[in-house]
Amino acid sequence: MFYHTEAKPQCWRAVAIFDDGRYDQLLYLNRASAQIRAGYRTAFFEVLDEEERSHVKTIALQRWNGAPDSGRWMHQTNLTVPVPAQTEQLALSA
Repeated sequence: MFYHTEAKPQCWRAVAIFDDGRYDQLLYLNRASAQIRAGYRTAFFEVLDEEERSHVKTIALQRWNGAPDSGRWMHQTNLTVPVPAQTEQLALSA
């Protein structure tokens, strides 16, 4: 017997990929890619310290594919690695 809480969950995440290849860091998780694109820059500066930020090679946008208990993250695209000036400009324009 299977119990599904949602017919088709839509989960997206932004993951920082480091240049040394040893590990990745979850930055932001949300229900839509537009929400990820809107919030990952702020999360980048809140989650990672300055040393970690300097070693980020790219940020992957990934989508969950499959049932909630048996699926996998699928790479969709790469997001731009934020720089401090971009985040300050976004904060001022909001």
